[in-house]
Amino acid sequence: MPLENLQLSDDVVARELSGELMLLDLASGKYFGLNAVGARLWQLLEEGQNTAQAREIMLDEFDVTPERLDGDLADLIGQLVDAGLAKVD
Repeated sequence: MPLENLQLSDDVVARELSGELMLLDLASGKYFGLNAVGARLWQLLEEGQNTAQAREIMLDEFDVTPERLDGDLADLIGQLVDAGLAKVD
């Protein structure tokens, strides 16, 4: 999945709640929670970064190897796409 082509759904509202980022999919009415890595990716994408740029920023911010972050991001992106919260162009 190309990291630079992830688009967030316009039907999702994100709010921080008790230190966790909660997503509400307005289309389905379902809530989703993101951990620190997921929340930071979502925040960076909302700020206009593409996922490749977000990855580079996150490598600087988190104490993680590039391989581990790439795996975590691939899993997260897959989950976001599967849930309809984002799409890959």
